[in-house]
Formats: sequence, structure tokens, C-alpha cells
Amino acid sequence: MSSILHLPTGERDRIRAWAEAGYPEECCGLLVGRQEQGQARVAYATSARNLNRERAGDRYELSGEDFLVTDREAAAAGLEVVGVWHSHPDHPARPSDTDRSQAWSGWSYLIVAVADGVLVDLRSWRLDGERFFEEEVATWQP
Repeated sequence: MSSILHLPTGERDRIRAWAEAGYPEECCGLLVGRQEQGQARVAYATSARNLNRERAGDRYELSGEDFLVTDREAAAAGLEVVGVWHSHPDHPARPSDTDRSQAWSGWSYLIVAVADGVLVDLRSWRLDGERFFEEEVATWQP
């Protein structure tokens, strides 16, 4: 299965800044845009609160309130939530079992690996049944 996440360079840079500023905790947010034939075109990214305070170093729980606000704003602009981004402090940009258990099919899951406060990798994944497959991340300058 092949898929592409089209991510504007400015949004990639914003995600990097949020992930580096939040280190050593996991940070998270949403990707807003449009789904087009197995591809997600991101218009913009948001930052959301991580409600998992007990294990913020290796888990995230995206705020439902932040999700609803973003979902409403996206719909008002004729867009939709197309995925989630989150950071992995001092851990590879690969989905964990916890990530898989919380994932929704059809969305992009952008994982940002941050080591010692600096982004070292950025990869995106989609859930197909019980397995994640990696999708290409195509950055572009709007």
C-alpha cells in the first residue's frame, strides 16, 4: 500500500519547533487539510495539549477539547482533520504498540523523533488493519 503525506515546509518547521520546545515530554497536535485518493494534503498543523501527565515522557493523550476546536475550525474552512502528529523524545520515529492501539484507519500519523532537544527524524505512518505502514512525506513550499 502506498500513500503520501504532503506537508508544507512551514508546517514542518512549526511542528519541529513545538516538538523541540516540549522536549523531554511528548507533544502532540493535529494535521488539517484534505484527503485525496489515499493522500493527505496538509494545509496547516495545530498544537494540542498532552493530557497524559503521569507518563508525558513516553505517552500522549491528545486533548478532546483541542480536537473539537480544531475539527470545527477545519470544517468552517472546508477542510478536515487528516492526521495526528506527536513527538518521540529520545526514541525512534516509529509507532509504538500504544500508538497503534489508539490510531484510526485512514489518518496519517506523523512521528517526530527528538533527541537531546533537537529533531533527528520525521516519518509518517498509516494504519491498515492491525499494522502500520510507512507513507512518504513530501514537503513543499506553498
